[in-house]
Amino acid sequence: MAGSATIRGHIAQEVTASMTTHTSEPDTTSSTDPGSPFSRGLMPAPLPVRFLDDDGRRVQTIVDDYAEPAPEQLVEAYRRMVIGRRFDIQATALTKQGRLAVYPSSRGQEACQVGAMLALQPGDWAFPTYRESVALVTRGIDPIEVLTLLRGDAHCGYDPMATRTAPQCTPLATQLVHAAGLAHGESRKGRGSVALAFVGDGATSEGDFHEALNFAAVFKAPVVFVVQNNTYAISVPLSKQTAAPSLSYKGIGYGVASEQVDGNDPMAVLAVVNKAVAHARSGKGPVLVELHTYRLDAHTNADDATRYRDEAEVTGWLARDPIARLEAYLRSQGLLHDDAVAQVAAEAEALAADVRTRMNADVQVDPLSLFDHVYATPTPQLLEQRALVQAELEAEADSADALATQKESR
Repeated sequence: MAGSATIRGHIAQEVTASMTTHTSEPDTTSSTDPGSPFSRGLMPAPLPVRFLDDDGRRVQTIVDDYAEPAPEQLVEAYRRMVIGRRFDIQATALTKQGRLAVYPSSRGQEACQVGAMLALQPGDWAFPTYRESVALVTRGIDPIEVLTLLRGDAHCGYDPMATRTAPQCTPLATQLVHAAGLAHGESRKGRGSVALAFVGDGATSEGDFHEALNFAAVFKAPVVFVVQNNTYAISVPLSKQTAAPSLSYKGIGYGVASEQVDGNDPMAVLAVVNKAVAHARSGKGPVLVELHTYRLDAHTNADDATRYRDEAEVTGWLARDPIARLEAYLRSQGLLHDDAVAQVAAEAEALAADVRTRMNADVQVDPLSLFDHVYATPTPQLLEQRALVQAELEAEADSADALATQKESR
């Protein structure tokens, strides 16, 4: 174990060094075919792939597998990240006001969620965890419908079939099996769609993670597994989760092409996930992408992150802000100016104001809706339970009417 710790420490030093020393000119020999096979087969790059340094300067990539994303996609990524962060901050505030029961913030992870969503086509499927609220807003789902689960009104506030987005999944890694199965089914039907499934670093220790990768590899299911490695599974550090050099190496044993990426570099996230989606869509099989990132806020509003990490660590990651990095790059390329920045900020504030207004309205919930989506065809037991609840509601209504009549007669 001591040897493994030494190896991990050495790799961590290399990762840190890679984020500060790659300052040469951009590599102009990068592959322009995003669907071509990964040049290293199943093996991820020795260090996380990055296109931008912490200050938003273009650097040479450690491998030449990935084409630079189109300027239009980068500009849209900036817009979506600004909007996503403002939404995330607003949702966090709503928990303090009692409007949400819980909210798992993804502040600091915007490049991962936005970049992954922008790589998908409308016909593709997304399988989120409970932390992917920003990803769902990026996909165009109504923010209020996204927050329905976290307010406790319903298990899912949006239509999964209409949005091609599975319900946000709270159990760890179970959505990966669903994604692999759906992707395989879509492939058999010849629909050409891809499933993209998010998972956290802690969930890679679950059996469902391994079963999903194995199934997807065997059947060459068109699925992309996106691991957001934010270094903590609630309070458990990565060193307690795995002895592997990085989580991306977990795909090799199952025959899954794998990659690791600087998850706070929006350009790198887009470049790699663009190719991963194209790779899966072309029938070459699944891809595992590990995004090295950091959760700036606590696990949820119920968590005290100061118990397991110090402020200096958080401050260090603040310097790697994905929004600031991309904004600096876009400005340097003449793709973003003050007016556009102000316009995006105003759009984000308008969305936050709309969320506040609509979330301040009390929801009228029908208790009988509890039984609506348990089974496609209700079982006799479920129908019996529904009848009991309905009878109780009717009795309560009759009692209230009788009391009101009694008061009027006085």
